[in-house]
Amino acid sequence: MIDWRSLPPLTALRALAALSETGSTVAAGARLSVSHAAISQQVKALEEHLGLALVSRGGKALELTEEGRQLAQAVLTGVAGIEEVVRQLRGEEASRPVLVTCTPTLASYFLMPRLAEYQQAHPEVSLMIDPTPQLRDLGPGGADIALRYGNGTWPGLEAHLLVRSPVSVLASPELIPWEINPTPAELADYPWFQELGTNEASDFLEWQGARLNPTRGVTSLPGNLMIEALRSGRGVGPMARAFAEPDLEAGRLRLLHEDTRKKGYYLVTRRDGLRPAARDFARWVRRQARQSWGEAE
Repeated sequence: MIDWRSLPPLTALRALAALSETGSTVAAGARLSVSHAAISQQVKALEEHLGLALVSRGGKALELTEEGRQLAQAVLTGVAGIEEVVRQLRGEEASRPVLVTCTPTLASYFLMPRLAEYQQAHPEVSLMIDPTPQLRDLGPGGADIALRYGNGTWPGLEAHLLVRSPVSVLASPELIPWEINPTPAELADYPWFQELGTNEASDFLEWQGARLNPTRGVTSLPGNLMIEALRSGRGVGPMARAFAEPDLEAGRLRLLHEDTRKKGYYLVTRRDGLRPAARDFARWVRRQARQSWGEAE
């Protein structure tokens, strides 16, 4: 029998679990619709209740101690079980669509050409594809699966590398002929394209010690339109090399520089597991990635 009176306050446990999932008090507060100060107070009260340090406060960012991680994982596992039972009781589990959030570029060049095959094999599964450069929440009320570009580190989440792909700075040979090899500083004087919702153009140039020329302008557009924009010869732009390979091989685009700070595209899920339909879709995505690009390392 559970001794309910000996347990810490559930609001404090919830605050610790949200901090574990999000990695910051600000994000945890937004997840729970409270202030970041309330998250800090709840976690501190939990530490006092247990007589244990749950958060290390020495660095620039809060990090959970080993005890804090153990307790947060126990809370997340328990809540996930409750959530699963509630969904089954409501009869929502089988009918709720699998929600996948990903960049417009990946949706256009990787998912869309293959979805017909998946839907033919799994007509009973409904899908919702959310193409956006923004990071959507995973879990209750959010997405089941995220396909994200980065280094594979998202606090509280599980990440599986699908394909290694640096960010390539590209242009049409009509804009920059093959015999010309401009430095990043020289590229700053060209017009630029970048994916809507990102600052990839200015970020790359600043990394190389250069700045965009404000008189030349930057055009932000959905990622699935980047290839067409670059082919037009009206500007320079960064995009994941994995999706530009056919144009590079055909000579429609040329590689000017590469940014290797990020590793590639990842399949990202919560650590407490996926419901069956989402789990099957995640396996299918990983299989499609292996068939397209080989085993990721």
